[in-house]
Amino acid sequence: CLKANLESLETLDRESREQEAAGDRLHAAQARLSRRGQILRMILNLKQISNSPSQFQKEFVDKPDSGKAEALLELLRRCRQSGRKALVFTQFREMGERLVRWIEDATGRKPEFLHGGVPAAKRMEMVDAFQNNPESEVFILSLKAGGTGLNLTAASAVIHYDLWWNPAVEDQASDRAWRIGQRRDVVVYRFITAGTFEEKVNEMLKKKRELADLAVGVGESWIGDLTDDEIKSIFSLSSSGI
Repeated sequence: CLKANLESLETLDRESREQEAAGDRLHAAQARLSRRGQILRMILNLKQISNSPSQFQKEFVDKPDSGKAEALLELLRRCRQSGRKALVFTQFREMGERLVRWIEDATGRKPEFLHGGVPAAKRMEMVDAFQNNPESEVFILSLKAGGTGLNLTAASAVIHYDLWWNPAVEDQASDRAWRIGQRRDVVVYRFITAGTFEEKVNEMLKKKRELADLAVGVGESWIGDLTDDEIKSIFSLSSSGI
């Protein structure tokens, strides 16, 4: 499947160049758009697999089924022992719903989950509970719904379960804990699955200054413009994988 996708990307790239050379700008632009869309779909699917194979398969499982999920539960256990409340950000509502179930099973306490479908009044109730209730130790938020505008200074740990490949967006979300009134140091954790495309895109962000300076509104669209060689490098497995 991966090989077929890479070959399809090469074909679209070649078609775009040929049509551009022939002066057919409309079809060249359509080929580039198709190529970008295919790359972003591949990234989406790989993100889901790294998060939880069940998320990609559109199934629900009772137990954590990925190294990420197991690492999260262990990190939350350590946060609880040290008296740290935690914010957990994910891009996916279906992943957040899994985390709610798994965290409740592991701790006996059901965390709140703020996502785009939560009404404004309910959101404020969730925030108030997290800020003021000592038993509310974990708050799960979708990155888009909870990444701006909220004051969550009760948290001193911020966990990005899956990464939005734009540092500005992640920083904006982390700033929910870095607000006036914060009295503790805030520790930010970014979960990256070793040996996968996540690790490689993260390294790419570190090396390319222009990517590190992306504006919030840019999102992840820059990934769709990577060259064929860069795409092959990202999607090839690394020997460091576990």
